[in-house]
Amino acid sequence: MGLGGRRRRARAAEAPRSTGDWAVELRGVRRQYGRGTGAVHALRGIDLALPRGSFTAVMGPSGSGKSTFLQCAAGLDRPTAGSVILGGTEITGMSENKLTALRRGRLGFVFQAFNLLPSLTVEQNVVLPMRLAGRRPDRHHAREVLDRVGLREHARRRPGQLSGGQQQRVAIARALVTRPDVVFADEPTGALDTGTAADVLTLLRQAVDGLGATVVMVTHDPVAAGYADRVLFLADGVVADSLSRGSAAEIAARMTRLTAGTRPMVGAGA
Repeated sequence: MGLGGRRRRARAAEAPRSTGDWAVELRGVRRQYGRGTGAVHALRGIDLALPRGSFTAVMGPSGSGKSTFLQCAAGLDRPTAGSVILGGTEITGMSENKLTALRRGRLGFVFQAFNLLPSLTVEQNVVLPMRLAGRRPDRHHAREVLDRVGLREHARRRPGQLSGGQQQRVAIARALVTRPDVVFADEPTGALDTGTAADVLTLLRQAVDGLGATVVMVTHDPVAAGYADRVLFLADGVVADSLSRGSAAEIAARMTRLTAGTRPMVGAGA
């Protein structure tokens, strides 16, 4: 089947038929940078719905729109057209103040760079989203989350006293502490060795299975994507293919075929 056929099949599989118990919905989302002949169409019409309590990996060649997809889905960037709905709340037309409040209270983020504040203790870093959301820090809950990621005994340490893998565990605890509607992870294992990456991915998997969290993860690594319930493959700004419960070998094979069948757009989201 050619790339066009795979795109039509993927659209049919991903397009939401009705509003249900979805954590993330994108309806006709487009993102264009610039105008005229120099315009870059990073997203060309994304239609999908991701259920609550699911783990979705997003992959694609360089320039396929992965980063732009994550930024628009998480309310970090505004689409040129279409709508984004998070936990049943339409966010596309929100004011910046309301959008900031929603991100602080209802979304969690895990990035390749751990983004921990070095002057704060581990526990203080974890409860920071509560403070930013104007809520009284629940330190008992924070310690429970730290216990879940295996770092309760390090609560009073500072990030500089921890390994890279431990710092990423702190970042995961911080992302989970507000019981968010969705956790967005952008290459969360990119700076980690293979063994530590497996530990971090297992924690994300356990957050879905044990806590009912919803995780959307952008990754270039087929092994990492193999932890997800479903992998979405982006190409030229559209969902070109999808795979449920695929092995790392199956995911890598899909990526190879996808890369061979598309040409990256210079300047589009990575």
